[in-house]
Amino acid sequence: MIPSSWFLMLAFLLFAMGILAFFIKKDLITQFLAVEVMLNAANLAFIALARAGSSLDGQIIVFFIITVAAAEAAVGLAVILLVYRRRKTIRSEDIQEMKG
Repeated sequence: MIPSSWFLMLAFLLFAMGILAFFIKKDLITQFLAVEVMLNAANLAFIALARAGSSLDGQIIVFFIITVAAAEAAVGLAVILLVYRRRKTIRSEDIQEMKG
């Protein structure tokens, strides 16, 4: 059986990679995917802690995070698509102000 500390270490590494990708990459789609990686890292940490504590509380929180991630995916991709239609770019460097 794999110890919970390994899962927590993997969650930490995934979260760190997500933060790094968010700040290094300048493409909105890549930044959006980096946020999704960070949410999945948080899910992994909650599951590992719930498993270590023999509790279902962490798994319940994961269901709420999955719901938020699904809503964020729908709204985020719609916003990115609208920005591309108006500005013809999805580079965050080129989009300085969001006025209509």
